[in-house]
Amino acid sequence: MIRSLLVALAAVLLLPAMAQAQTVDEIIAKNAQARGGLEKLKSVKTMRMTATVSAGSFRAQFVRDNKRDDKVREETILQGLARVRAYDGKTAWQVNPFRGRKDPELISEDNAKSLIVHADIEGPLIDYKVKGHNAELLGHDSVEGTDCYKIKLTLKDRDVRYYYLDADSFLEIKIESESKIRGALQYTDTFLGDYDLVNGIYFPFAIETGETGSEKREKFTVDKIVLNLLLDDAMFAMPVLKTDANPSPAVK
Repeated sequence: MIRSLLVALAAVLLLPAMAQAQTVDEIIAKNAQARGGLEKLKSVKTMRMTATVSAGSFRAQFVRDNKRDDKVREETILQGLARVRAYDGKTAWQVNPFRGRKDPELISEDNAKSLIVHADIEGPLIDYKVKGHNAELLGHDSVEGTDCYKIKLTLKDRDVRYYYLDADSFLEIKIESESKIRGALQYTDTFLGDYDLVNGIYFPFAIETGETGSEKREKFTVDKIVLNLLLDDAMFAMPVLKTDANPSPAVK
């Protein structure tokens, strides 16, 4: 009888340690499964997200197009003008009429970092080793009272992202980013919520992002997500100017 009680007590005491014994790969696998499963995630060849972006009194339409492998195009549309930022897997470029620039110009390596992360259609956690990243499970942390698994992901360019996965749903609810821009670290927080199903895959339909510690955030309210539509590679490539064979210098 006493021996049975001791065995039961030992099992109870070991439960927290057993929970902590989950590996980072197991947690990431559960995240993939929660989002719809690895097979479904990898079946997405193209994706278009349309949203409304707001910050204070600013309000505009936003469209992001993705295509495998590592192609992305983002348009912010206001009063008939569109700022375009794109990456074709090799070159990052933009057209910014709001700065009086109508011609395409290269984006500097530092300023292209967030764009290149967005080019990863299923996100950096999936197949992180193949992509040259390193992941580490840091245990549990809380986000606004929600218990989360915290994963540190060091990208191949040495920038760092901390993923907070809801301990119950395993979906991402917060990402903290540390990015070195022109020699200085910049810290950004991104909050994700209002997950909904699109073709069997869960996507966040409410996204807020801003500088860590600041109350000012850009809010993206997703209107629609369409998967596997026909997207031409040419829309991601930097246009060649007929009047000038040489591209503009990289934007600082």
